[in-house]
Amino acid sequence: MPLFEDPVFGSRMLTLLTLTFHIIFATLGVGIPLMIMIAQWVGIKRNDMHYIMLARRWARGFVVLVAVGVVTGTAIGLQLSLLWPEFMQLAGHVIALPLFMEVFAFFFEAIFLGIYLYTWDRFENQKKHLLLLVPVAFGAAISAFFITTVNGFMNSPEGFSIVDGQMTGVNPIEAMFNTASPTKVTHVIATAFMTSSFVLAAVAAFKLLRRSNHDYHKKALHLTMKVGLVFAVATAIVGDFSGKYLAEHQPEKLAAAEWHFETEAEAPLVLYGVLGEGNEPEYAIEIPYALSILAHNDPFAEVEGLNETPTDEQPPLFVHYFFDTMITIGMFMIGLSLIYWFASWRGWSVASSKLMRWLIVAGGPLSILAIEAGWWMAEFGRQPWILRGVMTVDEAATQSAYVGHMFVAFAGLYFILGVGVAVVLTKIFKDNPVELELGEQGGDRS
Repeated sequence: MPLFEDPVFGSRMLTLLTLTFHIIFATLGVGIPLMIMIAQWVGIKRNDMHYIMLARRWARGFVVLVAVGVVTGTAIGLQLSLLWPEFMQLAGHVIALPLFMEVFAFFFEAIFLGIYLYTWDRFENQKKHLLLLVPVAFGAAISAFFITTVNGFMNSPEGFSIVDGQMTGVNPIEAMFNTASPTKVTHVIATAFMTSSFVLAAVAAFKLLRRSNHDYHKKALHLTMKVGLVFAVATAIVGDFSGKYLAEHQPEKLAAAEWHFETEAEAPLVLYGVLGEGNEPEYAIEIPYALSILAHNDPFAEVEGLNETPTDEQPPLFVHYFFDTMITIGMFMIGLSLIYWFASWRGWSVASSKLMRWLIVAGGPLSILAIEAGWWMAEFGRQPWILRGVMTVDEAATQSAYVGHMFVAFAGLYFILGVGVAVVLTKIFKDNPVELELGEQGGDRS
């Protein structure tokens, strides 16, 4: 099996496995603190115990996600050194600053999260307790910022010179604030807020479908869908800027994602389909001029094709499917949340229909899938480079014969962690239903 025989392939698969698992917890870890803060702020403003309880219960579940995120994040740091030693030898001192700052931001977040959790009911003025969430949400977002700049550096290496195969004249700040970072950071943070909103909305909709017709769940659904709509639109806007960045700085990635093989003006956007003989798209939907608009805001602009990139430097063409998955789910969630919000505003029964709630339930895992597809596109779309234009994946990987065994060990670890999270979260909330907790707090049980 290549997994056990080819250390480069094994390293790629283990990194893929780790990032695929970690990104779920990293995304929710960035987005949920903001949702907790919004819920508690609304509860204080309206003097509504339901929203206060939302913040309290979401925070309880958030701690479990943070714990697993720490484990998987540590695994990524470990694997950088074990699986990609040549890359770390070349660029380790460049990315050390954002990696250190990411750890610092996490501890900053964790300290205030601990204080926040252990000071419930300790403040007469709940606004003071709410203030503890500001550094938690800020720490989560700034942590995402620092780690995403590392990925930006890998796509747009800047802030150094190469002399005799060594990096010299390193400017870590310039490397961190590279050309790719602005669009990558804003896209990561916006999608984290969006995904967290829709995952929490899916939980509320599922509880309502299970005949737990409590005002608590209705308010949770209404709040999360409204916030989800805002950040879904923000994600689409940032995605447009990302397309323009790719057109200018990584045209081969955009061309591969769009199956745009020849440089041409008035370029159409290719959606769906399969590749036939001679790399001709079949059964695809072509939107005239749309790729030129996406790339340059001009329907008649010329868009660079994949033919401009040497064959051995072209990304794999299957990234097109990841792009389609991400875009389709994003548009679906914008449409669904917009319909829900408008129907709720107009008082239409469709907002509380079983179909709407089942679609919202589906939106939770679909949003996670969109996040995964976006990262798969970003990482596979950079191939064959680990550091674009400087070092390939083959040059960076370990030659250890034990990578396949590491894959099996980490796959087992992630399976245990995944099952453990599901069991623990289920037990936390099943053993302490919201009706009971609201009664204990003197809130409304209805």
